[in-house]
Amino acid sequence: MTNKRIVITGGPGTGKTVLISSLEEKGFHCFHEVIRTMTLDALNDKPANEILINPIDFVDDAKSFNDELINARLNHFNKGISIDKKHLFYDRGLPDVIAYMNYFKQPIDKRYNVLCLENRYDEVLILPPWKDIYVQDNERMENFEQACGIHKHLENTYIDLGYRPIEVPFGTIDNRLRFVVDHIENIGE
Repeated sequence: MTNKRIVITGGPGTGKTVLISSLEEKGFHCFHEVIRTMTLDALNDKPANEILINPIDFVDDAKSFNDELINARLNHFNKGISIDKKHLFYDRGLPDVIAYMNYFKQPIDKRYNVLCLENRYDEVLILPPWKDIYVQDNERMENFEQACGIHKHLENTYIDLGYRPIEVPFGTIDNRLRFVVDHIENIGE
């Protein structure tokens, strides 16, 4: 079966995880974000009073962290081959790693660009920054302005890789879910 791979992306705190969970409740196959677990692991090594923004910026070995992150997302991508579902949703995609690295001014291994070009998604849905719902927590340490900057890097990275991200409008989770389902039902028509 040929399935459609759809990335749900956007800056921190835009509602991606809630949207992915709602899609999953509706019976869609969803790959969950891997960085939350990695963030909690990285936080265990830091003093409680240290001001932190994002694990990609504060881990002791950023290259190893980024390698682990892109490999986990590549693993999700590859698992999609064996899943017999029409649509597969990914909470962030391979290009997100590059976007975050750009935001934090980290050197990008050429392998990352190759992986992004060789492992293409069919659609990119991007959730814009939304101040009314933005909340910082133990895994989301960026302030709203930083989240907006990350969003811009995400959008530009996907565009630079040849994608045309579709913006998911603000609204209730039901409205956003309906927008996504309506959109994917029209893919390829």
